[in-house]
Amino acid sequence: MPQPSQPQALFEKLFESSPDAIVVTDANGRITSVNGQVDKTFGYNREELIGQPIEILVPERFRQGHPEHRQAYKAHASIRPMGAGLELFGRRKDSSEFPVDIMLSPVETAGGPVVLSVIRDISDRKYAQEAIHRSEVLFRALFEFSPDAIIASDAEGRITSVNARVESSFGYKRDELLGQSVDILVPERFRRAHPDRRKEYGAKASVRPMGAGLDLYGRRKDGSEFPADIMLGPVETAKGRVVLSVIRDLSEKREAEEALRRSEQERRYLEEELSTDSKFEEIIGESVGLKRVLKHVETVAATDVTVLILGETGVGKDVIARAIHYLSPRNQRTLVKLNCAAIPTGLLESELFGHEKGAFTGAIDRKIGRLELAHKGTLFLDEIGDLPLELQPKILRALQEKEFERLGGTQTIPVNVRLVAATNRDLTQMVADRTFRSDLYYRLRVFPILLPPLRERREDIPLLVRYFVDKHARRLYKKIETIEPATMRALTRWDWPGNIRELENFVERAVILTKGPVLRAPLAELEMPDEARPELQDATLESKEREHILRVLRETKGKISGPHGAAARLGLIRTTLNSKLKKLGIERTDYI
Repeated sequence: MPQPSQPQALFEKLFESSPDAIVVTDANGRITSVNGQVDKTFGYNREELIGQPIEILVPERFRQGHPEHRQAYKAHASIRPMGAGLELFGRRKDSSEFPVDIMLSPVETAGGPVVLSVIRDISDRKYAQEAIHRSEVLFRALFEFSPDAIIASDAEGRITSVNARVESSFGYKRDELLGQSVDILVPERFRRAHPDRRKEYGAKASVRPMGAGLDLYGRRKDGSEFPADIMLGPVETAKGRVVLSVIRDLSEKREAEEALRRSEQERRYLEEELSTDSKFEEIIGESVGLKRVLKHVETVAATDVTVLILGETGVGKDVIARAIHYLSPRNQRTLVKLNCAAIPTGLLESELFGHEKGAFTGAIDRKIGRLELAHKGTLFLDEIGDLPLELQPKILRALQEKEFERLGGTQTIPVNVRLVAATNRDLTQMVADRTFRSDLYYRLRVFPILLPPLRERREDIPLLVRYFVDKHARRLYKKIETIEPATMRALTRWDWPGNIRELENFVERAVILTKGPVLRAPLAELEMPDEARPELQDATLESKEREHILRVLRETKGKISGPHGAAARLGLIRTTLNSKLKKLGIERTDYI
């Protein structure tokens, strides 16, 4: 048996070991030979294919055109791809189809011309291409229809692409942004750091939040700003690396958080109001002076003007403030109270105007101030005479301009409040002494209401006594039915320097001491010298403390701090002494 030539042996080796299926057909399109890969590719063994027309391996929809292709390739001695521009498929023995690349080539042999069909199964490549296509389509859909604004920028920070959300978030048209620096969308205070952050994120193949721990903002076309979350991530594309900026507008979230915080604070203030003794149950009295006050309250409540309530300590200024609010059109909103004398000076500005996170040491979160909390309601500033001089122009501006800024903030916040103020101090004298601003004083004194002291409305004392006896007897589960005439006469004759507050405290003490149905009031206390009267002991001690501090201040010639200052001699720190000076009403003119 003759041995095959070396070229023929090499061809047969290549033919058999080819990773592609190879089918040889004669001039009539009948299969004369196949390699081993055909079995794996089409599921036929060799014996089943030899002598069969090549169309057995072709799907039905391609069979009609196949003989024409075969004739065309037979006529030209060159290797050419079949079906250029078409998607070709092979047909397996089980009739299933699969995508293929086919190369047809006419070959002259000793037995005559044959056609070599080299068939490559491209299922994996096809699936990969389809997966890539699907991912590209999905990416484009996610990019375009994302609820967040997405901006693609190149290595230089120039915007190369934006999605639709950018227009609604920033107010720019797409064409206005392409080619612009991404910094155009960043507020001025962040721009300096932004290029550094862009380089940092461009250098690392991961998606990371920008400015973790910071309050970040976007900048709209009109210059306004909005709070935002920003994620930056480098992405490899066919044109090189780009940085995607995914920007989420937090305005609604921030507003919802602030609304929740505001409602929580409103709830606390309302609870405080309900827990106080003066709940505006009734304003007790029939005197001419009180009726005149109530007539003023009824007149001014329906308006929106500022009211200044004047009167001694204990006359019920807070009750009148509540009456004004509850009789006003703002009664469905909050009445917010701030006692200017009860809060340390260093905290008063934050309490009044609020602060931003990080505005000062300890400001770990944003705080809604009482001015903002009273929006569309009433702000009651009690002890307005104790408002520090440095805060007076700020509250004046808020009243006149109807806007303010939180401590540490840059955004102007509109506010609409009705102001009611109260004081027991002589503001006219304070203006003369330049310890109270005249412009704020005249702004407050639009509608003054002077509450008469209890000694000027003695006819109201019996009504008040009966009211307080009943109130505290119920609270203490006692039944007190009688107040002796001598007791009532004694209570009516007394001047009550502490006014209604002092009277109520005295009556409460009497109810506690009473064992039966007849009120047993400790009337001897009313005849005692001031030093022996329990309700005035605090005032006496304060008076002595005031005189002692004044003496030390005079001895130190007004020097407060330092080793030889008044604070050191009194054994106090400087801030504590300053607080006492304010509490005791000690002015510099008292000791210098």
